[in-house]
Amino acid sequence: MAVPKIILFYAFAPLADPDAVRLWQRDLCASLGLRGRILISKHGINATVGGELRDVKRYVRTTREYAPFRDIDVKWSEGIGDDFPRLSVRVRDELVSFGAPHEVAVDESGVVGGGTRVSPEQLHELVAEKDVTFFDGRNRIEAEIGHFENAVIPDVSTTREFVAELDSGRYDHLKNSPIVTYCTGGIRCEVLSSLMIARGFSEVYQLDGGIVRYGERYGDSGLWKGSLYVFDERLSMDFTDDAAVVGRCFVCEAPSKTTVNCRDLSCRVQMVACGEHASVAACPEHREALEIVRGASGESGEHSSTR
Repeated sequence: MAVPKIILFYAFAPLADPDAVRLWQRDLCASLGLRGRILISKHGINATVGGELRDVKRYVRTTREYAPFRDIDVKWSEGIGDDFPRLSVRVRDELVSFGAPHEVAVDESGVVGGGTRVSPEQLHELVAEKDVTFFDGRNRIEAEIGHFENAVIPDVSTTREFVAELDSGRYDHLKNSPIVTYCTGGIRCEVLSSLMIARGFSEVYQLDGGIVRYGERYGDSGLWKGSLYVFDERLSMDFTDDAAVVGRCFVCEAPSKTTVNCRDLSCRVQMVACGEHASVAACPEHREALEIVRGASGESGEHSSTR
């Protein structure tokens, strides 16, 4: 029986010819029947791909044969089959789209000027020693279904909004406090921590390996609460069967870890919804318009009061 697996990894390393790497990665994945998303820039690679276990293993072995990617830290998780609709391999200006490529410098050791890396075990030691502030490096919707206890969760819908958020002054009171940044697999915090340090935050750490590595080590018995938002057909994953449900339906506040898109096809806003309200999900901007359409088409108005 085929065993579907999903892997997540990144590597910050100077690449002289990103497009050549793109063609190689595209052809490698295609030959193995793998699908997913791979971003490449002059600063390295960021990849999430899935397929049958044996094919994914071959992909990892071959990718590690390329010197700049020799030490990639690959995070594995169980797939469900057809986890990605297609294979996408692209070259971008940034591996993570903060909209600040001119602020990021990379050498053979990784991002220059980033935060101090801490392992999951070191994180617990740090929390025992200092009054740290967790700073979520993901988009708001990701944090709604899972986050570290008492974390600061910036109100951002895209990664590009982080720079303006940091420059807004909202977090200036934290500049002399120990801060631990965290994200899914660690890549966003490589850049985010460097942006924070450049703006005067004096003691910045980054959770090495991200939430994925922390969950592998502590499951749901540590400081993490809830489900992990993932960018494939699973939508979310739990580390154990004991995962708390911290998300709340945008309509009725019922506990839920399900994220859905706004029903307006032109809108990319996501929200948490329970089973009852998932089919009527609409962001504040489009709720009224969708209600008018529903009324004109004669659809049932049973949910009209929840819009």
